[in-house]
Amino acid sequence: MPDEPQTLDPATKQPRRVTRAVGSSASAGPARWVTRLVVLGLVLAALNLRPAITSLGALLEEVSEGLHMSGTVAGVLTSVPPLCFAVFGIAAPRLARRFGPAAVVCAGMAAIFAGLLLRPFAGGTAGFLAASALALMGIALSNVLMPVLVKKYFPDRIGSMTGLYSMALALGTSVAAAATVPMTGALGGGWRLGLGIWAALAAVAVLPWLPLVRDRAATAVTTEGAGAGAGTGGRAAPAAGPRVTRSRTAWALAAFFGLQATGAYITMGWMPQIFRDAGVPASTAGVLLAVTMVMGVPLAFVIPGLAARMKNQGPIVVALGLCGLTGYTGLFLAPAGGAWLWAVLLGVSNCSFPLALTMIGMRSRTGTGVVKLSAFAQSTGYLISIPGPLLVGVLYQHSGGWGLPIALMGGLMIPQMIVGTLAGRDRIVEDEC
Repeated sequence: MPDEPQTLDPATKQPRRVTRAVGSSASAGPARWVTRLVVLGLVLAALNLRPAITSLGALLEEVSEGLHMSGTVAGVLTSVPPLCFAVFGIAAPRLARRFGPAAVVCAGMAAIFAGLLLRPFAGGTAGFLAASALALMGIALSNVLMPVLVKKYFPDRIGSMTGLYSMALALGTSVAAAATVPMTGALGGGWRLGLGIWAALAAVAVLPWLPLVRDRAATAVTTEGAGAGAGTGGRAAPAAGPRVTRSRTAWALAAFFGLQATGAYITMGWMPQIFRDAGVPASTAGVLLAVTMVMGVPLAFVIPGLAARMKNQGPIVVALGLCGLTGYTGLFLAPAGGAWLWAVLLGVSNCSFPLALTMIGMRSRTGTGVVKLSAFAQSTGYLISIPGPLLVGVLYQHSGGWGLPIALMGGLMIPQMIVGTLAGRDRIVEDEC
């Protein structure tokens, strides 16, 4: 069997294998087919990365009453997503090296489906948390590997492809937030049906990844500057990559990711309850959360493309942070009176998430580096975000109102803008290491 052709990596000037499934002229047809399937898989996977969370946020009061949860326990429930993302996200690089990123994302979609299907049948808080953790495990693995797949298949279109799946993620988030309550009422069921129906969407998302799991080239982790897949049955040879913990940019990016995640999960978990306590009807509160989430649909496509054309993303970080600071101030002063405006401003602020994903792809020179940086930034970031939703629940229960929790949310925007500006500088983690 002839050796695979080699070419020089434009960044590192080192030889690399050209994997036939993603670019060789000998198999241009299969390459196009695989690429199109990856695009479909990315979009469907992204649609499933938040409904497990926002559907719960829309029905949090009903779930709390049905399972007899206190405010503190409900706060713990809203902290479970970042905890699972931090714990399971760490395993993503090792699993991707052994089984390939496509296989891991496929397993992740299957875990989301199983968790969402089992969650409505939980008879108590422990079972509900366990089923939620299963779904969130699948989300965590997919979260980390999405930038990796973009870097692998679309190295020259990082901004546009990140924007595409970020837009799909925002769409799935907003639809679940807006549709869960009215759909539950229309079907005549309780909160269990309203949460369980999203398992159908997850089942569909498994399908595009099945052919990719069976495709040897698609499962191999072939990254710039490191040959992989040859002689390993389509699995990658372990690559050390940069020690990202030595990079100041990696730490700044992890802190930025963590602070934006704190705001996002507080918003998704508690914002409907804030509006409901201010006298807004439950269905309208769900729509307001949907408005916040739907802002990410157009902006999640625009912001990554804009960020990819800029050497320094600091100005975007500051602009998004100021929107969040204004939104929280309005939520503090007049939660019901300006509800729609605050929802829009907080939705714009939440677009720090696709910006962070874009910076992950831009701050590393190689695919191996992106894998490690993505896992480090997201896992560390989600660890940082864990106390936020829990602290909001504790402050809400013991202060008897939303003044202190909202002040906390607004105050966190200041350090977010600072570390985001540092992470947005034109730096490469391999150089810093």
